[in-house]
Amino acid sequence: MPAKPRYIKPQDSAGYQVRRAHRRFDRLLSAFLSQHGLKTGHWYYLRVLWNEDGVTQKYLSDMTNVAENTTATLINSMVQEGLVTRQRDPHDRRKFAILLTERGRALESELMGYAAQINAIAGAGIDQTEIDTCLSVLERMSGNLAQAFGDLQKGTAASEG
Repeated sequence: MPAKPRYIKPQDSAGYQVRRAHRRFDRLLSAFLSQHGLKTGHWYYLRVLWNEDGVTQKYLSDMTNVAENTTATLINSMVQEGLVTRQRDPHDRRKFAILLTERGRALESELMGYAAQINAIAGAGIDQTEIDTCLSVLERMSGNLAQAFGDLQKGTAASEG
């Protein structure tokens, strides 16, 4: 008989605390974005495109960790709102590049200001070395979880074959 799993109190759970913080970041960001008539989902794609414009839908899905069908829906919405356009890849006619419009590009300076403001609010009263440690730990945790998920997928695929 397997051992009974140990109960972890929410305040002692990294997963719970990360989700709780994320939801609070997300709510405040959503309030700022709504002033521009934007959805929070658009933010994640804009962030990627501001760093690297003209990427594929698959790349956007990978970078935002969102399913491709959800990405397709959000891109359609962003096209309708004049934030991005689709352009067929001249080298591979099956692919489309997602490109920022003038409006999408122009939002960068103001919206990135919100990101800085929200991060400053979240980090108020916390020493920068603690924030740096937190970011480092979260990045490593994310890597560990991605590795475990990949291993699980490989194990599942191997057991199906």
